[in-house]
Amino acid sequence: MGMDRNTIIGFVLLAILFFGYFYYNSRGKEAYEKQQQHINDSLARLKPPIDTSKSTAKITDTTSTKHNSAATNIQQDTSGKEQFFTLENKVLKITFTNKGGQPQKIELKDFKTFDGKPLILQDGNFNNISYAINTGNNQTAQTSDLLFTSAGPQKSLDGKDMLNFSVQSKGGQKIEHQYILGPNDYMMAFNIIMQGADKLITQNTLNLTWQSKAKKQEKDIEWETQQSHIDYVENGEYDFEHLSTGKTDEKKLDKPVDWVALKQQFFASSIVAKDKFENADLKWEVPADTSLHVIARLTANMQLKVPQKQDVLIPLQIFYGPGDYKILKSYGNQMYNMVPLGSGIFAFVKYITRGFIMPVFNFLSSKIASFGLIIALLTIVIRLLISPLTYQSYLSGAKMKLLKPEIDSLKTKYGDDKQAFGMEQMKLFRSAGVNPLGGCIPALLQIPIFFGLYYFFNSSIALRGQSFLWAKDLSTYDSIYHIPFNIPFYGDHVSLFTITAAITSMLISIYGMSNMQDNSNPVMKYLPYIYPVFMIGFFNRMPAALTWYYTVSNAITLLIQFVIQKYIIDHEKILAKLHENKKKPVAQNKWQEKIAAMQESNKKLQQMQQKKKAPQKK
Repeated sequence: MGMDRNTIIGFVLLAILFFGYFYYNSRGKEAYEKQQQHINDSLARLKPPIDTSKSTAKITDTTSTKHNSAATNIQQDTSGKEQFFTLENKVLKITFTNKGGQPQKIELKDFKTFDGKPLILQDGNFNNISYAINTGNNQTAQTSDLLFTSAGPQKSLDGKDMLNFSVQSKGGQKIEHQYILGPNDYMMAFNIIMQGADKLITQNTLNLTWQSKAKKQEKDIEWETQQSHIDYVENGEYDFEHLSTGKTDEKKLDKPVDWVALKQQFFASSIVAKDKFENADLKWEVPADTSLHVIARLTANMQLKVPQKQDVLIPLQIFYGPGDYKILKSYGNQMYNMVPLGSGIFAFVKYITRGFIMPVFNFLSSKIASFGLIIALLTIVIRLLISPLTYQSYLSGAKMKLLKPEIDSLKTKYGDDKQAFGMEQMKLFRSAGVNPLGGCIPALLQIPIFFGLYYFFNSSIALRGQSFLWAKDLSTYDSIYHIPFNIPFYGDHVSLFTITAAITSMLISIYGMSNMQDNSNPVMKYLPYIYPVFMIGFFNRMPAALTWYYTVSNAITLLIQFVIQKYIIDHEKILAKLHENKKKPVAQNKWQEKIAAMQESNKKLQQMQQKKKAPQKK
């Protein structure tokens, strides 16, 4: 048994695809963004004034609102001060402000930041929900500048927690913001109720602005940014936009929009229109200064058509929660697509992940507490399923190795005549019943599984905060030593799981080369060693779950190689079978017939050219 040249080529192609994809994921976005044409004032329009009054947890004086001439016809809260109210269930704690009648601070109760602090998804700075209303005399005011009145939390008719804010004009028009929160839900109903809508808004169109900021929640803000994006459903189709550090960008959605979200690695904030937004203008900024601990700031300007009547109800929803596939799928509005399980040329692997990897992982996690052990068992299950491919690869290598003496004889016979040698080698393979690509194809067929696991381990919130051995959190890199400076291509830490994955990959290469049917080519001899070396650089900052998986998978590969070679593959039987195949008439398919005909034609052409070049006898 041995690892033939095509097997090596297969795994090298696999490595190239991995590295090519990772390079695109980290560098390709910049090239994409350079193709976008933006006008210079986009940045100025992107950054609305930050409402610093909402960043404090105490009542503050907002007398500046009273002096706003555009709001003189609005009867605001008589206290003249910003006040806060709370809605809370088992998973969410939402603090509201009467300034704008909107959420001010969001805490996810079941999660912590990477360093164990309360996970605050929004903190009041930048985050904002607002729209313009007519206040008379050709004047308008933004609702985020108005002090609404509230009687505090109440119970809805179906027993859910409810909070109402209202503001009224001197002409009798009234606006009410109604929030309804279920007992275990991350999705909150947000109803805008208007009395006198024909007077409050122009041309039956509500121009809604939603601002959302994603704060750093994970250990590596650069990696968290790479895994974050702007998501939306336009005209019934889900799509997303990449984020890049230090970049400002925008996207215009001209068709009906179901929802818009700012999705960071494991959490998301989203606004949903049950009756769809007519369009949306999205602008976002990713600060270059990572010390600000801000992933991105998104401003979404959206239009809603309002029925042509005096009293209207505009049904919206707001989601604050984890990027949990099961939770997001329960809403039935394609939000589950925010969990990145495959994109680009590998978009199809999401079906493998959803249909196989996730169900097996969920089943194992329901029975076993240790996620490190779950990953190991998942690896074993996957290796058992692909074992037929693995066996065929090793069997092909064994056949190629047994044919090596005859191939060497052909090399000696034909010397530098590559054309003739190739033709005779193909005849030998056909007569012996050997597929020269038998080792390459099985390796390539495993690519979808490898990428499915890559996406899964990067996006599975179930792994977040789960420790195993020396890794404190399987959703991010493990570190046994912090380097006081940054090493290019490597980083500022030492990931031990990456090292174990690289070492086991190196052992596989060494073992495979020792059994390779032709290791005389110096390029093929050293090429497999490149993958483990580059693996240390590429995988050093990737989730410990992924590098632990590769360590286990590589260890299983070494074991399988040994067992197959020593106890399963009988080289004498294979050799006897090869000789038996040579005695049988060779049946060629149409493709092989065409190849043989082309080779024969090339051989005749070469012979004719040689005759013309030969000196003529006088």
